[in-house]
Amino acid sequence: MLPSQRHLFDIPEGVAYFNTAYNAPLLNASRDALATAAGAKSRPWERTPDDFFADAERARTLAADLFGGGADGWAVIPAASYGISTAARAIEPTLRAHDQIVLMEDEFPSNVLPWRRVAQVTGAQVVTVPTPADGDWTAAVLAHLGPRVKVAALGHCHWTNGARLDLEAIGEACRAVGAALVLDATQTLGALPLDLDAVAPDFLVAAGYKWLLCPYGFGLMYVAPAWRQARPLEETWLVRDNARDFNNLAQYSDGYRDGARRFDVGETCVTTVLPGAIAALEQLQAWGVAEIAESLGAVNAQIAGRLESLGFTLPPAELRCLHMFGARVPEGFDGDLVGALRGRNVFVSQRGSAVRFAPHLHVTEEDVGRLLDEVARGVS
Repeated sequence: MLPSQRHLFDIPEGVAYFNTAYNAPLLNASRDALATAAGAKSRPWERTPDDFFADAERARTLAADLFGGGADGWAVIPAASYGISTAARAIEPTLRAHDQIVLMEDEFPSNVLPWRRVAQVTGAQVVTVPTPADGDWTAAVLAHLGPRVKVAALGHCHWTNGARLDLEAIGEACRAVGAALVLDATQTLGALPLDLDAVAPDFLVAAGYKWLLCPYGFGLMYVAPAWRQARPLEETWLVRDNARDFNNLAQYSDGYRDGARRFDVGETCVTTVLPGAIAALEQLQAWGVAEIAESLGAVNAQIAGRLESLGFTLPPAELRCLHMFGARVPEGFDGDLVGALRGRNVFVSQRGSAVRFAPHLHVTEEDVGRLLDEVARGVS
């Protein structure tokens, strides 16, 4: 397991931050890279045409090294909503009236609103899988994957409480019924291992500012080979096959660059975002995603054990993620636990009915002790 990496973050002593699922603290290396990149914009004469492409290609290569899929499979996007909307546009022409789009109850809006629009346009039906009483989202989703299902738009876990889905089983079931699997992995990518080849999603999207530890405005999208000829969300010149020929950009090309690059957001050449993202992805690579998950799992096991002794209700251990989880407060408690903790510089969040605990490698044993002491005080 990895020891605390607090020295790599700018977190003051006395702050116990367990809220990465809301917003990750930026690495010092990313902060410094962003500052350097911002300064470089003051000297545009030093920027060459190759610089418009190099950072995005480096980010693609890192994504492939970390998560699989090959560099050609990854697009650079600004937000999860952009990626899901890109997937929805690509899939929309294949849908007909009475086809079904399967979603999870209380899913994050980014993976709901684009599908509601697609349903309005095509006549397809949005089917929402109710929250399972036993916490087993995998079984609940599998029970809804019938022959009319053409899209399953899901997460690797439920964002409110970290209840995990078996994506390999779900991917196999989707292929069996001919349904496209679209994943919002914002709450897992970078902190929970994912076998991309085994799951074989059609699209996978992740905003970067949570578990990827990246700056705002950076995200990743994986696109399976079968969809790499689809229409992109926007038509930026940077993704055209003649984009590197600055002298002839007015010779408009209808061809795209290879792979998933056609799905890149315009301005992938943004100098003030990508260097910070690259620094974060390089640090994730140095740690290893499996090692991150194991280390965070040990921290969360300690927290979960104490919470259960205090009367909190948690998803079963075998059905929740290693890196984050949500817990319902003890029966009869009606106070503001999150607010009380914030007043003591201990930070968690509440989503739905769950208080969510989401540490990263910046936490220390002292942080864990403070959290548990303050939670016990808060519900007593």
